[in-house]
Amino acid sequence: MAAAGLPWRPEVHDAVLTELLGPRPRAGTAPRRLTELAARIGEAFGGQRLNPDSPAQVLKAFAAAGTPLPSTRSHVLRGVDHPAVPLLLAYKELSRLHAAYGWTWLDAWVAGGRFRPEYVPGGVVSGRWATRGGGALQIPHALRRAVVADPGWTFVVADASQLEPRVLAALSGDDGLARAAAGGDLYAALAADAFAGDRARAKTALLAAMYGGDVGQLMTVLRRRFPAAVGYVEAAARAGEEGGLVRSRLGRTCPAPSSGWLAATGRAGGADPDAEAGGRARRAARDRGRFTRNFVVQASAADWALVLLAAVRRRLGDPGRPDRPTGPHLVFFQHDEVVVHCPRADADRVAGVLGEAAEESGRLVFGDTSVRFPLAVAVVDCYADAK
Repeated sequence: MAAAGLPWRPEVHDAVLTELLGPRPRAGTAPRRLTELAARIGEAFGGQRLNPDSPAQVLKAFAAAGTPLPSTRSHVLRGVDHPAVPLLLAYKELSRLHAAYGWTWLDAWVAGGRFRPEYVPGGVVSGRWATRGGGALQIPHALRRAVVADPGWTFVVADASQLEPRVLAALSGDDGLARAAAGGDLYAALAADAFAGDRARAKTALLAAMYGGDVGQLMTVLRRRFPAAVGYVEAAARAGEEGGLVRSRLGRTCPAPSSGWLAATGRAGGADPDAEAGGRARRAARDRGRFTRNFVVQASAADWALVLLAAVRRRLGDPGRPDRPTGPHLVFFQHDEVVVHCPRADADRVAGVLGEAAEESGRLVFGDTSVRFPLAVAVVDCYADAK
């Protein structure tokens, strides 16, 4: 993937930035749109000069306006009724775009019409991939407009939707959850089975089971209807709280407890903890339990995705020179999505290859399971059109 590169149109990238931020500014100066927003934010606070990039100044301005805030995080700002809020949210979004994927990024990462991510396989403790710079795993949707296939070629984009709940169904052997995973929309099937058709409540409950969270009665319903699935992640959580290790389906092991965690939880020996230390110990144990609860699912999903990549690569065959492929070839991967760049005439065959690879990956990783891992496949000339 790094050798072939992801097709990238610099002129489209520049046009998107110009549309959102204004013309490319001189080095060391802010884009026009950010300057305008900063001025309007100051006006919203009574005409004072204010740097929106300074949380301290923003918090001071809100306090002076009679609205003290704990932080300037976006979710905190959205709960505030003040004319500066929409301006600040717009500023934060555009500032992140400029800093992470602006003209400097374009100059550094795109050459010869290709973006070449520097992948780090297994760079995250769960086995998920990471990147060494370039931010390939968080490309903003607006900039996906710059990812355009070569003339006569197209992209086949495959996305394994709702992957982690399906992985939990396969790991736990829960028959009820496996039946829900047999159709297209797992959350809708789950809602029909256990939550009176309320998809949002079903999704909230299942995500809480996998990631940890207090959802009260929803978890009670989930535990009663899908005991094997809930029992699986709760066993992993208990192991984590007790300082134990958990593993993915293919054997990736979570990190052992740190010396700091052992000390905080009293497992390193020493004097009996007082009430305050006991509270810290319980919090530390719960935090690690939440981590191991999710680790078994997320790391097993990473196992599946890695096998999927291998299965796709093998089925596509020899694309020719790695840096100048003449046949279908992988150009991008992020967590549960793969992108193949191929001659337009090969698109249908490649779509079939991706479906076969997903079935093979499910069999190899999870063995004899009724759970399916369907891929939503789109054939597009521009990556932004895939979703």
